[in-house]
Amino acid sequence: MKRLFFLLIFPWILTPAAAQTAAIKKWAETELLHKTPMEQAHAGICIYEPATGKYWYQYQDDKYFTPASNMKIFSLYAGMTLLGDSLPAARYYENDTALFVKGMGDPSFLHPDYTYQPLLQLLQQTNKKIYLVPAMNANQRYGAGWSWSDFADDYQPELNEWPMYGNVVRIRHHLDSSSISPTLYDLDITADDTLSESIVTRDERHNFFYLKYNPKDKSALETEVPFITGSVQELRQRLEDTLHKRIGLAVNPPAARFNVLRSIPADSLYTPMMQRSDNFFAEQTLMMAASTLWDTISSTRVMEYLLSHELKGLPHPPTWEDGSGLSRYNLFTPRDFVTVLSLLKAQYPQDRLWHIFPTGGKGTLKNYYQQQFVHAKTGTLTGVVALSGYLVTKKNKSLVFSVLVNNHHETASSVRKAIERLLTMIWKEY
Repeated sequence: MKRLFFLLIFPWILTPAAAQTAAIKKWAETELLHKTPMEQAHAGICIYEPATGKYWYQYQDDKYFTPASNMKIFSLYAGMTLLGDSLPAARYYENDTALFVKGMGDPSFLHPDYTYQPLLQLLQQTNKKIYLVPAMNANQRYGAGWSWSDFADDYQPELNEWPMYGNVVRIRHHLDSSSISPTLYDLDITADDTLSESIVTRDERHNFFYLKYNPKDKSALETEVPFITGSVQELRQRLEDTLHKRIGLAVNPPAARFNVLRSIPADSLYTPMMQRSDNFFAEQTLMMAASTLWDTISSTRVMEYLLSHELKGLPHPPTWEDGSGLSRYNLFTPRDFVTVLSLLKAQYPQDRLWHIFPTGGKGTLKNYYQQQFVHAKTGTLTGVVALSGYLVTKKNKSLVFSVLVNNHHETASSVRKAIERLLTMIWKEY
């Protein structure tokens, strides 16, 4: 009663929780919202403590934003919820004379980052005739809202039901030596001593690759360029070129129960997906989830399924268009991200999440948060900066947060540093 009396007579005497919110509000205004990088931007902030169920700070956290690569948090949730401990490499069925195989979207097949290749082993070791079973794939080669002009950029490989080599060619050049892998494709090489740096590109509609270099340049070049995945016939051609075997096409596969062959541990995909923000891995994660649940690969169907089941409790119905965040059609609120991050924290061990998410000095956070009190996913597009994840304060309070910024007109690094100042103050004080 005495405490209530003081609050009524002296309203400026705040409760600890109210004082905490007031302090964070002041820091947000002085260090982030009213600083030069942000004055004309659209921003939303949500900071939540799961242990108490209380929001420490909310600013426009019910507004919709383009989240860029923060979408990979939702792809991670989809994978961890639907895929199990290892990735599905393929569905297969064997009889006395033949092996029938259908792709399930596993991006690790012949990817140079992964030496464990059980599907390759199966195909190499069999003496039976191999038949490729076309998968029902409702996805397009690009996600909705992707930039068509980025077709030759390494961060936008095409999506398909049976990726090979990460769906990119790897081009290397040093002095007079040049190579392209896989060797199925040709590389046109031109010397030009007027160039300041080498140029590597691809024809927009064909798998024709070009390298122009300055012969005076002694530096080594190693780069990746997406190839056109094409039809099932082109997939068969890539498999034949790799296996040095004839591959049949099973238009009418046997009506039999196909087994699922498993490949790499799932976390060995999720970690690079989050830490280096791998768009290809994120998109293929949704495709693998669809192929695990149904006979048809459809990322849209997986998104709709999750939003009506495990994620039906999101506070604001989002517009979810892709798994990587390359699409500007995605619209989510900061509170949506805090909700899915809280679900991950409640369902999976902290050590596992800390291993998967970037932290200070590592991955996309290598130049920030050197004290490693933040474990979070970055997001960047032109005019967009996002950071959502976990913060552990000096007093060992575990927070879930999301900061989404749209329509800024400064450098992404200046916005990231402003966000870092705010989160560092919270870490130090609480």
